[in-house]
Amino acid sequence: MSLFSKLRGQNSPAPPQRGSASAHGRVSVAVAAAPASATHAGSGYAPRVARLSNGLKEFLFQLEGIGRGHLLDLGPARQTTITFFIERGYKVYTEDLLTTWKSFLDADEQRVREFPPDADRSEMTPAARAERFLENTLRYPVDTFDAVLIWDLLDYLDSELVSRLVARMTSLVRDGGVVLAIFHTRKPEAFHRFRVLNAQNLEVIPAPCPFAPQRVYHNREISDLFRMFRSSKTFVGRDQLRETLFVK
Repeated sequence: MSLFSKLRGQNSPAPPQRGSASAHGRVSVAVAAAPASATHAGSGYAPRVARLSNGLKEFLFQLEGIGRGHLLDLGPARQTTITFFIERGYKVYTEDLLTTWKSFLDADEQRVREFPPDADRSEMTPAARAERFLENTLRYPVDTFDAVLIWDLLDYLDSELVSRLVARMTSLVRDGGVVLAIFHTRKPEAFHRFRVLNAQNLEVIPAPCPFAPQRVYHNREISDLFRMFRSSKTFVGRDQLRETLFVK
């Protein structure tokens, strides 16, 4: 059975002892854009683009000080990304959070349509929905992860969910752990996923858009979201992407 098949077939139990160098969990892909080289992405999509990523280079630099550990990727599964970090001694977990959120909302909308006219709808507010979603999502023990790849998914999630999600991620990251998040400096015209090509480049993969971008976060808003992290470093590209590293 291939590594990818094994990954898709497993849940995400509590991790084994620190230093294990295998991968399992739920699987993920990812996004961004800034041309270096291009490959064909399939019918109906723009070419894939290899993007020089200063954020990735800094992320890897921070990981050198950690050594072996546990990494969470919140995009859909890409075997190249998983293998890249396994080869560096990391146990990799993946959760395609955008897809999971969309499935949750679709099921919730169906449930609402079946409500009687006089039903209590207080649990259908954005805040209540976000709370219910996180009751069954990212259920890992506190201080599980040394590194997290959030990619640009915060730009596509409801603000009520974003604040709660970042709080959850903060509790899951160990002291000294590092998070890489990407923010658009203006609303993107197309949706992409990302995967790691090598130690300096991400591949930007055009993909169907599960949600319209919800907002553009400004520096102060980003700093407030990640206020529990002790330091941050930002790289802004000409492709309107802001890569930000947070160290807890």
